[in-house]
Amino acid sequence: MPKGTGQGSGRRSATDLKVRVKTSKGRKIGSTLWLQRQLNDPYVARARTEGLRSRAAYKIKELDERYHLFKKGMRVVDLGAAPGGWSLVAAPIVGSTEANPLIVGIDYLDMDAIPGVILLKKDFNDEDAPQALIEALGGHKADIVMSDMAAPTTGHRPTDHIRIMQLVELAADFAVQVLAPGGTFIAKVFQGGTEHELLHLLKQNFATTIHAKPKASRQDSAETYLVARGFKGAPSE
Repeated sequence: MPKGTGQGSGRRSATDLKVRVKTSKGRKIGSTLWLQRQLNDPYVARARTEGLRSRAAYKIKELDERYHLFKKGMRVVDLGAAPGGWSLVAAPIVGSTEANPLIVGIDYLDMDAIPGVILLKKDFNDEDAPQALIEALGGHKADIVMSDMAAPTTGHRPTDHIRIMQLVELAADFAVQVLAPGGTFIAKVFQGGTEHELLHLLKQNFATTIHAKPKASRQDSAETYLVARGFKGAPSE
């Protein structure tokens, strides 16, 4: 059939259906591309439909389905918690309630309340942040420390990689302080060749350490997740 006749099956390809965003005055091209990617992301649309706070919720859901991370009664610390997607997923699985909160989240960004989750508005880089989290745990050890933290990007990839690895190393040091023996540490990292010290720390303190890339993590991203399991316990233990 000749092109341009206006006839055919009426079906449109995925390319035809993509939302395109025009660059407006004052908006950088990078912001426009990010917005366009968000609008066309199936996980973003699915999160809205299912009442989840972000596409990141599907990353922790998939990791849990794959590795059976969360169990009833577990205590969880959520670092870089905003907007609360990971805590929202974990709360019903561990049985965290307002009467017996088992999850503590921290972020310097505002978050809407989550039933059964203690949320601290504080930068994890602050000197008093680890102690604030320990106090919020009520003297209990954590079973899981999970971190989806990412430093604000500069656009210079090596610098951005170093900054996020510094955050992950802080999170790992904290996990070693607060985890109960047998506990799990989960953290977002970006592959870039500076993970050696972090992996050495994790292998010293955990029985197994693996890299995982959930399907909800964009395939063109260097983002991956470290899952360290079987915490060996602090030296005094």
